[in-house]
Amino acid sequence: MRLLSLGFGLSVLLFAGSAFGAIATNAEHGLLMDAETGQVLWAKDAFTPMPPASMSKLMTLELLFQRLKDGRLKLSDTFPVSERAWSTQGSKMFVELHGDIPVESLIRGIIVDSGNDACIVVAEGIGGTVEGFVDLMNQRAKQLGLAQSHFVNPDGLPDPAGQAMSALDLAKLARHLIRDYPEYYHYFSEPDFTWHNIHQNNRDTVLEKLSGADGLKTGHTDAAGYGITTSAVHDGHRLILVLNGLRYPDLDKASSARQDWVAGQRRGDEAARILGLAFREFRRYELFKPGDVVGAAEVWGGEQASVPLTVGQAAAITLQVDSRPNMKAVIAYDGPVKAPVAQGQRIGTLHVTAPDFPGLDVPLVAAKPVEQTGFFGRIWLGAEALVSGSQ
Repeated sequence: MRLLSLGFGLSVLLFAGSAFGAIATNAEHGLLMDAETGQVLWAKDAFTPMPPASMSKLMTLELLFQRLKDGRLKLSDTFPVSERAWSTQGSKMFVELHGDIPVESLIRGIIVDSGNDACIVVAEGIGGTVEGFVDLMNQRAKQLGLAQSHFVNPDGLPDPAGQAMSALDLAKLARHLIRDYPEYYHYFSEPDFTWHNIHQNNRDTVLEKLSGADGLKTGHTDAAGYGITTSAVHDGHRLILVLNGLRYPDLDKASSARQDWVAGQRRGDEAARILGLAFREFRRYELFKPGDVVGAAEVWGGEQASVPLTVGQAAAITLQVDSRPNMKAVIAYDGPVKAPVAQGQRIGTLHVTAPDFPGLDVPLVAAKPVEQTGFFGRIWLGAEALVSGSQ
């Protein structure tokens, strides 16, 4: 393994448990992600499966959005309400028994009202049965690379079988929804929804507490505590934040409605505080674009003794302002690289480190081809190797 130190750095998706020192929170789980690159900026027990509560409704919405985008469904299509859906407890859209509800209304009922009943209507409408839909959820999770997720229902209600997602998976799912379904993402920022004269406000209070906030979903059960998956944009820079396991024991004696309202406000305050801090403290640094020479790797048996290295796609890093001066980068590759070398061939990796930073890797490729040396050159190389004892 050859190592070449550079003095400055770059990145692609990499995640680790190192924490951004300026973020302190009582949440048991947390993760901050750069939405453009998927780069994890801060993590607190973010890779452990946990009860996601109603945040798991994001997967129910993903399956619905997928079918809208590919044309299997239209917003005006309707799904029937079964007795199972109508009788589902917890947060409700208040669907009417044997009614037929438009898909667009069900989207609002799930996002704004966090309607467990609306989730059952969608599950039965898409999967035939709730159990069939849950199978689709788990299949889709694998397709999306959500390795730390397991679904047992479409709504996140407590279940002995154990619904689970990690903060990382929730952030990855949120990023997917933002990037792949822009035509439906606006529903997450709607402040309220009225169904059959029952008016409910969006439980995501970050929408009203932080400029640029535009989604996604809150959650709460006794096991999970209070949680939120949220996103905001400032000056064209989007961040995604996941918090879960926020607990407020001082509210235990309050009425259920009062407790939920106050806890929801505190949850929104905490998420808005962390996002506001992150937008102040982090900056995005453009580092390399394809064709820029990052370094060089030694070549054996080639017409040139080395091959220049570049990135396959534009590379940037989101980093704390105070960490930028001490950022370091090291090129690592197995070498010397044997000729011939094709342009674009993967050669090595650039490892980037900085204070209070998880660390990032980016693939490096050959910036140009290197042909194998001619016949007499190969004879000379062979003789040289024999003399030096390297063969």
